[in-house]
Amino acid sequence: MVGPVRPQFVLFGSSIVQFSFSNEGWGATLATLYARKADIFLRGYSGWNSRRALQVLDQIFPKDAPIQPSLVIVYFGGNDSVHPHPSGLGPHIPLPEYIENMRKIALHLKTLSEKTRLIFLSAPPVNEEQIREALSDKLGKLNRTNELCRIYSEACLELCRDLDIKAIDLWTAIQKRDDWLTECFTDGIHLSSEGSNIVVKEITKVLTEAEWEPSLHWKSLPAEFGEDSPYDPVSPDGKATVNVSELCFGRKHSMGIEN
Repeated sequence: MVGPVRPQFVLFGSSIVQFSFSNEGWGATLATLYARKADIFLRGYSGWNSRRALQVLDQIFPKDAPIQPSLVIVYFGGNDSVHPHPSGLGPHIPLPEYIENMRKIALHLKTLSEKTRLIFLSAPPVNEEQIREALSDKLGKLNRTNELCRIYSEACLELCRDLDIKAIDLWTAIQKRDDWLTECFTDGIHLSSEGSNIVVKEITKVLTEAEWEPSLHWKSLPAEFGEDSPYDPVSPDGKATVNVSELCFGRKHSMGIEN
């Protein structure tokens, strides 16, 4: 374990999570925002559904771990929503089982610690035409439709309301952009930098509005070793130093994130 110990944020899900550190993804942006404040742990598994997630839940989130995460962001649903294959193979999970799987995941995470907070991401939309063009030669006919994503998204959101869990309606948030079909995906499923920007803004909105104690908003957490130092850069007037521990030179400004 590398110290000092910071709050731990875990991103848990399928490829939307695994790829969130590529293409200027939302995971990478969160890591930038929380530099020197929290550690972002990536637990994303491309191709997985909620059934696979349940199989490893105790290994990824053991209840007896000496340090429990402060925040877990969970995403499963897109792969679950794929039409069933006649062979019985593939990622499809019937809607009732998906709901029950997500319930079990949520209840397990809720028991980790009184201070462990949860945010669930619902299934985002898809560009069906782009999927056919980009992925059919690699994965065959995927049978993934935007309508099925909506159904699974709404089921996730309803479950979160029942369990009093913070949830983000990605299916709706992404489609608020007029150009979402052309700008938000790399292949019709996975998010481009523009799609990830939407995810980050929705997450930071939840963190801003949540009445959690302590707050997990990035501005509320102290910067590690953030004290003034004579070794900081010298100010323009040459009379003092500039504490740069709270400065962010990354994507925050280009995305317009100020809160």
